[in-house]
Amino acid sequence: MAVMLIAATLVFAACKPRQPSTARPAAQTGTKSVSIAVFIPGAASGSPIYEMLAEGVKWAADERNAADDGQPVTVQVIEGGYNQAEWEAKLTALAASGAYDLIVSSNPSLPELARAVRAKFPAQRFLLLDGELSGDPGIYTLRYNQREQAYMAGYLAALVAAEAGGGRVGLIAAQEYPAMLQTILPGYREGALAVDPGIAVDFRVVGNWYDAAKCAELAAGMIKAGARVLLCVAGGANEGAVQAAVEAGTDRARIVWFDTNGYAVRPPYIVGSCVLLQDRAAYSRTKLFLEGKLSFGEAEVVGIRDAYVDFIEDDPLYAAAVSDSVRKKQHEMLSRLRSGELILEN
Repeated sequence: MAVMLIAATLVFAACKPRQPSTARPAAQTGTKSVSIAVFIPGAASGSPIYEMLAEGVKWAADERNAADDGQPVTVQVIEGGYNQAEWEAKLTALAASGAYDLIVSSNPSLPELARAVRAKFPAQRFLLLDGELSGDPGIYTLRYNQREQAYMAGYLAALVAAEAGGGRVGLIAAQEYPAMLQTILPGYREGALAVDPGIAVDFRVVGNWYDAAKCAELAAGMIKAGARVLLCVAGGANEGAVQAAVEAGTDRARIVWFDTNGYAVRPPYIVGSCVLLQDRAAYSRTKLFLEGKLSFGEAEVVGIRDAYVDFIEDDPLYAAAVSDSVRKKQHEMLSRLRSGELILEN
């Protein structure tokens, strides 16, 4: 899509924009366009959850542009880099430019940063996924029920460990942040304990979202200590845990994937995929914004019954990775979640 040029070069010095897609020719844009910035807190390449964020926003924009209603939508994807200390300054630069009607992003830390930016630029509006903040009239947030997501992962991990002869399960996190410590880790432990009340959960932290070598070192130590199955929530560093599992062999270590379908990453080592349908969420909420229906000031929570959190059961690689017995027990638990018989509030 056509990119709106802005004089404040600080935006492009501080953030690295990706090449936007092309919208309709300028000759057809008789009305002021709606401009959206997608701020990636990191890098999109190699981060499926952020790739889905950008694709969902573009999907909604392309749909509106195809309708040819006289008000074109432009989308600019901007990578903020991995240094979280710089994100507020980069968001401030985007808001100061006055170039964007909406800034879209996804990260638990973004709501508070957006609130600080709006204190300086109150006209700027934000659509933020995977975070929560209510009451600010310029910010809409959507948070996923990651207790459900982590519970599904822990339940499967314990099933696979039990079938392999017993042992502990593990969780490797990129960092210690509120959602990890208050939701994901407890939810993972809760799911595992539902299968085996005596199971131990080994928890270790990489320190960042990209150090695969450090993640491999942690995973190898956990496997050596008896962890049969590992859940990795460490972004690009996940690759290290996969490599450690491969080196240990399928009889000693397996991996549960988080946020996206990871079965094809390294079959048959990936035994489960607990997903967030971020592209669908980004599309539906951007569409509401373009229709003037997005409820700014609200904080929405969605889960498995809303079809934004799920476990992928229909991938042939899942059937090849685990036994019929494990799949049957996992399906029974998932059915209880989907029907509302089992409720895990987040």
